Amino acid sequence: MSGITKFEPIIVADIGGTNARFAVVTDFDATSSQFVIAHHQTFVSAQFDSMQSLLAAYIQALPFAQPQRAALAVAGPMKGQTVNLTNLGWCFTLTELQSQFQLSQLKVINDFAAFAYAAPYLQAEQNLLVKAGTPEQNANIAVMGPGTGFGAAALVFNGESRTVLSCEAGHISLAAVTDLERQLLVEINKEVSHVSVENVFSGAGLERLYRAMAKVNNLPVEPYTAADISQLALSGHSDICHKTLVQFCEWIGSVAGDLALTFGARGGVFIGGGILPRMQEVLLHCDFSQRFVQKGIMTHYVQDIPVTLVTQDNIPFIGAAASLLVH
Repeated sequence: MSGITKFEPIIVADIGGTNARFAVVTDFDATSSQFVIAHHQTFVSAQFDSMQSLLAAYIQALPFAQPQRAALAVAGPMKGQTVNLTNLGWCFTLTELQSQFQLSQLKVINDFAAFAYAAPYLQAEQNLLVKAGTPEQNANIAVMGPGTGFGAAALVFNGESRTVLSCEAGHISLAAVTDLERQLLVEINKEVSHVSVENVFSGAGLERLYRAMAKVNNLPVEPYTAADISQLALSGHSDICHKTLVQFCEWIGSVAGDLALTFGARGGVFIGGGILPRMQEVLLHCDFSQRFVQKGIMTHYVQDIPVTLVTQDNIPFIGAAASLLVH
């Protein structure tokens, strides 16, 4: 018997400052908990002057009548019904967009909210287990990740219902655990007045961490980019760059453990973003797991929480569609 549950198709999108990716979720397989995604198309965001013109272009390209439901994941802030895509200079309201395209349902969420909504639908074989554990059923799930910035969110369970809690965890103060980290914070603090999680765990943060690591080790600071640091470290051509990557991966283990405690994420922690998938070997062989569980009297709380590095594609599409189905 087929596990496919028929429902009205959903236009899903991942709207970024550079590219806008669209697809249509045509079905949901309840047996495997997987969405059926088709009709992929990517646009260059800057070639359009508004969200309305971009959505119209995609709908026009579809080989069938416009779906009546849409869910969009966007890299930008939302305030009430208003969405601002800062990098594109676009601003629109949900009510205007829904009315213009005569949609029966419309949801717009930020990219990390989409990540959180997607978490229960990820496929284990497509992702990488960083820390083993046993997730509790129907327990909160935390998602986080370093990229251009640092994002985090949580999928929160409340009895039979669940919702996503968005936050600004990237701007919390970064805590030192070791003597080396205390020295690194002193150096980083010379560059930024508030050393936040994002100020270290991001593309620019990796560069900042490298400079601090070189200074602490009394070495000259080279004008390396984040890509340079990763390449030199992974190729074995720079010991100080390798130390920087190891420090990055171990320290973020402490941050992940902090967020697991903060969100009560007994259902698991999922890490995404554009940086850590490129340093998988370092992440797997460093002390990430040990740092994750070093929480004093609450070590027992995080001991069994699994941590997964998400490398699966189409997370924004899955999360956007799931946001319409979650209650």
